[in-house]
Amino acid sequence: MGAHKERRALAANLRRGEIAAMIDGTPRRLCLTLGSLAELEEAFAASDLAALTTRFSSGRLSARDLMVVIAAGLSGAGERTEAEEVAAMRFERGVAGAAEIAAKLLEAAFGGGGEAMGEASQGRPANPSRP
Repeated sequence: MGAHKERRALAANLRRGEIAAMIDGTPRRLCLTLGSLAELEEAFAASDLAALTTRFSSGRLSARDLMVVIAAGLSGAGERTEAEEVAAMRFERGVAGAAEIAAKLLEAAFGGGGEAMGEASQGRPANPSRP
């Protein structure tokens, strides 16, 4: 029964922008919701989603950036987490694993980059979810 519960915890709905990741040896779900995206806009002083996408598409993320993005993803999935808490978490493959989680989370939310965000900024959803 424990293995079944673990598999359920790892299930992620990519259409909703969710990803699954192993953090601190525990399977977790992460998702950038509108609320967590608003938190990222504030944290990175981005005026809108297009500015946020430009920031992330540079490919240059600091350790602090990774902490903030992962905390937003955990919070968006219902596990309220602060960036400082992420600093103490352990990731498979260390910093490279944390960077991979952040990249997958951003891709799930933005649909792969600037083109999708350009559509979203024009009022068309880049990653529509189904009811």
